[in-house]
Amino acid sequence: MHGVLLGMAKVLVVVSIYPSSTDIDLDQLVERIKSKLPSDYNIARYDKVPIAFGLNALKVYFVIPEESEGGTSKLEELLQGVEGVEEIEVEAVHRISEY
Repeated sequence: MHGVLLGMAKVLVVVSIYPSSTDIDLDQLVERIKSKLPSDYNIARYDKVPIAFGLNALKVYFVIPEESEGGTSKLEELLQGVEGVEEIEVEAVHRISEY
């Protein structure tokens, strides 16, 4: 156990992301989001969720470092700045421990 930092918890953040138009390719939108993420942020998975009238949202599961201050605000700001993102909604935040 030498050299292992204890307490390096991560947080699973579930975010619904609403595109600005039905024309937006959601897989490309996920790639744009990935390209903006810091190296210690990851997308665990994502699902396409039908909303209405041909509009789909993304439900994205992010794994980010636990930060005592700000919580998910850094992630939210980053997502708002991605081209094609109309609105975001943080659905859930779960602390997960690493082994």
